[in-house]
Amino acid sequence: QVQLVESGGGLVQPGGSLRLSCIVSGNFRRIDDMRWFRQAPGKQREEVATIKQGGNVWYRPSLKGRFLISRADAKDAVYLQMTDLGPADTVLYYCPADVVPFGSSSVSSAYWGQGTQVTVSS
Repeated sequence: QVQLVESGGGLVQPGGSLRLSCIVSGNFRRIDDMRWFRQAPGKQREEVATIKQGGNVWYRPSLKGRFLISRADAKDAVYLQMTDLGPADTVLYYCPADVVPFGSSSVSSAYWGQGTQVTVSS
């Protein structure tokens, strides 16, 4: 079993910053690509950023420049640094990852955590 736990969300004032963390644990052989998604009530889930195992990154164009994704392979972790936050960023953030479970040779993208809530308000 593989678990993903997001953390770092909370209440922040407009224009403020937060850093989200996601830790992968359980029985797995390796982690390939790691991602951040977010979803607001009544809206479709949207991809925020992706970081590949080699370090290449992708950002949603509308968020590029404000958000920065990074990873720490020794900690099986991925991070999302967010700056200049506004009300539109008040959503639930997830960090699905491409994981090869122990005992398997195939990558799985089926592992999602509970998410961490970001609320931008004065």
